[in-house]
Amino acid sequence: MAGILRIVVEGPPGRLQTVIKGMESLMGTDWIRHKFTKSRIPDKVFQPSPEDHEKYGGDPQHPHKLHIVTRIKSIQRRPYWEKDIIKMLGLEKAHTPQVHKNIPSVNAKLKVVKHLIRIQPLKLPQGLPTEENMANTCLKSSGELVVQWHLKPVDTCNPSSLKAEAGGSSRVQGQPQAT
Repeated sequence: MAGILRIVVEGPPGRLQTVIKGMESLMGTDWIRHKFTKSRIPDKVFQPSPEDHEKYGGDPQHPHKLHIVTRIKSIQRRPYWEKDIIKMLGLEKAHTPQVHKNIPSVNAKLKVVKHLIRIQPLKLPQGLPTEENMANTCLKSSGELVVQWHLKPVDTCNPSSLKAEAGGSSRVQGQPQAT
């Protein structure tokens, strides 16, 4: 305390105001609240930049509608809020893809756990499948949703109708003729 008084008495008048402001800030708990409630990461880090779109192949004018989200890291020894978000997103099981909408509310949750997950855009090379084709879709690891088209069976017909169409020959294909 004696050192502070000596600075006040011997120092210039502007120095007194600096010391008083410094004492006020140390007396209150504002510095503690500021330290633990404000983000230490600047907001500009989270804003998209044109370099990101070039790097990851995205188009800012036409963003994809759906994400494929896969958990790639363990949630053991992670804080409870990250575990809660992982559970909300349905990513309890690792390496199992989940499809989510590309909307701000979902993106905010994904941003919290982005170090635990892999996010890919859902690509639809054959277009959006219809309801009856949904059972025949396959999700590739590259993020493509492919519709597997099933061939319909050809109408089966009896061999006698085939003989009539072939001009009446009784010879079966693949067998030698009897002489």
